[in-house]
This record gives sequence, C-alpha cells and structure tokens, in this order.
Amino acid sequence: MVVFFRNISCFKILSIIKYKPLMLNYYQTTLDQNITFEGVGLHSGKASKITILPSKANEGITFKRVDLDENNIIRSCFKNVPSAKLCTTLQNRNGIKVSTVEHLLASLYISGIDNAVIEIDNEEVPIMDGSAKFFLEKLQVAKIKILNSKRKFIKILKKVELIDGLRKISIEPSNSFEVDFKLNYENKIIGQQRNIVNFHKDDLKDIIESRTFCLFEDVEKIKKFGLAKGGSLDNAIVVSQDKVLNKTGLRNQKEFVNHKILDLAGDFLLFGQRVLGKVICNHGGHELTNMFLRKLYNTNSSFSTIELRNNLTIAQSGLSFSVKEAVNA
Repeated sequence: MVVFFRNISCFKILSIIKYKPLMLNYYQTTLDQNITFEGVGLHSGKASKITILPSKANEGITFKRVDLDENNIIRSCFKNVPSAKLCTTLQNRNGIKVSTVEHLLASLYISGIDNAVIEIDNEEVPIMDGSAKFFLEKLQVAKIKILNSKRKFIKILKKVELIDGLRKISIEPSNSFEVDFKLNYENKIIGQQRNIVNFHKDDLKDIIESRTFCLFEDVEKIKKFGLAKGGSLDNAIVVSQDKVLNKTGLRNQKEFVNHKILDLAGDFLLFGQRVLGKVICNHGGHELTNMFLRKLYNTNSSFSTIELRNNLTIAQSGLSFSVKEAVNA
C-alpha cells in the first residue's frame, strides 16, 4: 500500500511484538470470541470500527457493512476486487465496497484464522499504525476454536508467471508459503531491497511490524485522487529525498520490502485457501498480485487442492509439512 500523511506528528515508539507462532492442527479454525478495533481509514479519513466474529467452517473471511441495512455482505475473493491501485478494495454485486483490507487479511493468515465475519461500520478498515502489529497483538492471544472440517491447501504443481512491463511475479512449487520480493526505487533511502521469507519457518516479527510508505513528492498526486485523507506520520513512513520524515525512523533495515511482503500475504488469502508455493515478485503491488491470482486461477492445471492425511500440527510460522502427508481433496 502507498500512502501519505496529513499532519506531521511524533510517532510514538511502540512495544515490540514478542511473536509466538499459533499452533493449529489440520482442521479449520475460527475465533472463539469477538475482537474489536477502532481507528481511522487511511484513504477515506473516516472513523472506522471493526469487530471480528466467529464463523462456521468453509465460510472463509466475510465482511459485513453494519452501517447498511441490505446488500451488505462482501466476500473475500480475488474476483471481488474492482480496484487495487493503492490498496485492495472488495466489492459485492450490488456495488457495496470495503477497502484497505490487506493488513487485516495478512493478520488473519499469520494467526491461522480460516473463517470469520468482520463487521465494519464504514467503507474502510482502520489503518491502525500502518502495519499488522495492532491486529496481531490481539489475534495471537485470542481464543481459537477448532472446527470439525479439514483445512484445504492450494498446492502449486508447476511454475506460473506474469510480466507487466518492469513488474514481474511468479509462483513455483514449494511445500510451504515462501515469498522472494525485490524493490527497486530511484530514491536512495528505499533503493534496492530484497527479502526472502518462509511463512511456515521464519520469524515474522519484522514483516508484522513494517508500515506502509510513500514518497513525499507523490503526496499531491495521491491527494488529487481524493485519497490519503487519514494518512499521517502515525500510520505511514514518509520518505523525502535523502531522509525519513518520521522522527523515530525505521523499525527494521528492510521495512519497505517487508511491508510489501505483508501486503502480498494478505492479498494471497483472497485465493480462498492457503497457498503452498514460492512467490517471486519484482517491484509488485496490490494490482499486480490481483492480476496474477486471476491468471493462476485460470491456469488450473498448475495447482491442486489438498488436505492433510494425518493429524499433524502446523505452526503458521514454525513448521512446514511434507506433501507426502497430504491427499487430494
């Protein structure tokens, strides 16, 4: 996500997440309690409140616009994305939208939540601090309910690639979800960054805490589109030529590319099931990822749907598993 700020204010130093992988068995999950977040929408600038509620098996992640009386259900699916320029927006057949869903979806992915209803009283998910930190702080200590239905996975069988000018994204077979992401900016603060992350094995702390960012010189362009009305240095990194404007600086050395990886994880959850494959992306973003998910879906010989055969335990950032322990669903 690319954003901008409204007021230059001191960014408070936040406590560091002591991330503990949430251990889940091979069944689907949901929350066993309600969790509420409140904040401001990054682009709308409007106050927003969301409540994540338990849901039944095989329902996936569903948004409910409680400020509307009808036609207010929006399902999380890549086919329901009408726009993904600066954030990921979902829309139902009646034109009802909810935007900036990517950080919340990434948080649900990392915390191992498969099914949930997200009630929201406005058109945009609150941006919080621009990362997934606040979402994960509550989700990782929440009560989880194991459902009586097996979790299904999308297993990549062969390489699929999409090239759009200088942007490129591909996926190839892997027994876990891996992301190899490269950024290449002319700005010397961002510059060239690359990180490789295995979501089933690696410590995800830096990914979780990395914030959305933008260049100071892009501010007016973004504002002309009526966006970033809720942006500030409290919820975004702003880079001006050779310096970071946030007084507290960066949270980690690769915060720019790490945030892109966070965004990609959230967008990939829109495929419907958790994907087992290695994603390689060069200078991508929400729009490229959505284009790629559509191509992947239409190349159905490139993947199969599987489920675990034995009662294994999976940690969303701790343990991979062998495909030998899986069967076609």
